[in-house]
Amino acid sequence: MRSRRGFLAGTAGVAITALPLRAIASEPRTRESGPAHGGSPGVGTAHGGGVNGPMFAQGATVDHEANGFNPSDILRDFDLGQTSMMPDGRTLREWSITAVDKEIEVAPGVVFPAWTLNGRIPGPTLRCTEGDRLRVRFTNSSEHPHTLHFHGIHPADMDGVPMVGRGTISPGEEFVYEFDAEPFGLHLFHCHVGPLAEHISRGMYGTFIIDPKQGRPPADEMVMVMHGYNTTFDAEGNQLYAVNGIPFHYNQEPVQVRRGELVRVYLVNILEYDPINSFHLHGNFFNYFPTGTSLTPTELTDTIAQVQGQRGICEIRFPTEGMFMFHAHKTEFAELGWMGFFEVTP
Repeated sequence: MRSRRGFLAGTAGVAITALPLRAIASEPRTRESGPAHGGSPGVGTAHGGGVNGPMFAQGATVDHEANGFNPSDILRDFDLGQTSMMPDGRTLREWSITAVDKEIEVAPGVVFPAWTLNGRIPGPTLRCTEGDRLRVRFTNSSEHPHTLHFHGIHPADMDGVPMVGRGTISPGEEFVYEFDAEPFGLHLFHCHVGPLAEHISRGMYGTFIIDPKQGRPPADEMVMVMHGYNTTFDAEGNQLYAVNGIPFHYNQEPVQVRRGELVRVYLVNILEYDPINSFHLHGNFFNYFPTGTSLTPTELTDTIAQVQGQRGICEIRFPTEGMFMFHAHKTEFAELGWMGFFEVTP
């Protein structure tokens, strides 16, 4: 196995633009060949990408249809669940989430044996209102034991950790997590079975938004989940970095926003094997609300950092039209996939 540093020092001088990350696997697998869940791609390219920066080779993309999801759709996909009224007048929201082992093309020609929630990375974005009763039916159709652990306030037997309450959900089993939505803010959920880093890094995570009862000002809202892929499975670092599943996606398909309109980004960091991640926006500043648990921002900035599990809300108004880059302000992460553009139109 080779570490990320060894991977980055691979074939000197070969840019991602010249060789679209196919070289990270000594024998790149396709959907028709190779082991279903395993493998150890390990031969690398040096990052760089020339004067225009790194990206996949001209015209190279992953097969979103075969993957079963597209990061452009995930961006604004909020799952409000099935709702009904409880006897006490509160809203009951119900969801079904299924763990599935699935191969995902994470870069052109590079297939990753993922463990997913509802067949996508990241998993669904659950959305509710403060005070709602929440009921999540979790079915484990994976070959591995899993749980769902929700960040927020809930009883111990709903915490989704081994040996507490229902504990681990074995393959073929299911369990219903039920609790009240509190506190309002931006949260996340993920598997909490060991080895925890592997279960999370394979794709077992999603976003969990609790809106305040009084709501927030109208905005163009979107979710960005920052994460990576340890394609060598050596637990020593990531070879690819992404937002919402696929590296460089928002380079190829910029996020469309309108000049002067309030844009609200729900930003979550679930990156494993690296201690910190960041978000930097070019040419603009944004108000930042850590964890989203206050309606008052803590700072006006163009860069924030998050450790794993941290999250926050970024509110932006773009005063001018044009293409504005956003990326991790850790160059290594950006050059391996964590970058994109907002395209601001009238």
